[in-house]
Amino acid sequence: MKTTIFEKAGQVAIENVDKPTIQASDDAIIKVVRTCVCGSDLWAYRGLEDKTAHSANSGHEAIGIVDSVGSDITTVKPGDFVIAPFTHGCGHCAACLAGFDGDCQNHDDNFSSAVQSEYFRFQHADWALVKVPGQPSDYTDGMLNSLLSLADVMATGYHAARVANVKTGDTVVVVGDGAVGLCGVIAAKMRGAKRIIAMSRHADRQKLATEFGATDIVAERGDEAVAKVMALTNNAGADAVLECVGTEQSNDTAMKVGRPGATVGRVGLPHEPKMDMTDSFYKNTIIAGGIAAVTTYDKQVLLKAVLDGDIHPGKVFTKAFKLDDINEAYRAMDKREAIKSLIIL
Repeated sequence: MKTTIFEKAGQVAIENVDKPTIQASDDAIIKVVRTCVCGSDLWAYRGLEDKTAHSANSGHEAIGIVDSVGSDITTVKPGDFVIAPFTHGCGHCAACLAGFDGDCQNHDDNFSSAVQSEYFRFQHADWALVKVPGQPSDYTDGMLNSLLSLADVMATGYHAARVANVKTGDTVVVVGDGAVGLCGVIAAKMRGAKRIIAMSRHADRQKLATEFGATDIVAERGDEAVAKVMALTNNAGADAVLECVGTEQSNDTAMKVGRPGATVGRVGLPHEPKMDMTDSFYKNTIIAGGIAAVTTYDKQVLLKAVLDGDIHPGKVFTKAFKLDDINEAYRAMDKREAIKSLIIL
């Protein structure tokens, strides 16, 4: 079968390998229908983090058909259409019961990888997989794309809004205009925010943010962005801030645009060695966030919202590719020619 291999910074490639097999009683083998490139995949592609040459790729988002299952699997069977979350919770540990299955305490290896393939092995599958009614052929392309977003970016955007405690009537700032930030706009609207200020410098992303529910766009960055947000809020600041990038500047901005006592929901993967917490101390800023509880959100709210047509997060996929063209899919995102690259098998 075909799978994506990280060759070196700036290059991924397709390699033929053996189809994965069941290795544990709670495994499932998934035949991929659609996968994609995540912003976090670009860290190694851009040479911003160390990764071994010619190693398994970090791709981790997919929808597909269950091909085979281990003996302990009771919730899905071969032939079922499923969302494969990038996190693999158990559903019954303290973290999962509290709604933080991304931090499952029973699974040491609870993250997907090597999903940009024709087939992949999904570990701890019994509770974590999310079954979708019917078959892929029952859905439009747009709906399939929205279902794919539930493997990561829509759930991650929702996690930012949840841990930031976004509630009805709030003013929310979303820092980051990638797929997660755009989904954060959707999530803030779902949770009742009356004003959503999206930070974006790119026309296509600004347009999509507005379509998703943003009421204001701030194109500036750094201190100018902070000043613009404060002006928009009559110098009060936002009730909640969704940090969806992970850089030093994005975190600094997020800490400065909230009102005293605001909550910052951080889902941008941190790549900075430290953060100055002094200003947040004097503003009583509440800081929360981390790995998304994908299965919990999908089962409780997001799958129904997509199936009912209430939200359309699949619009973040702005270019489509075949698996054989995976390096071009990465390049398109790296060059900002695509908000998020879709891979159709």
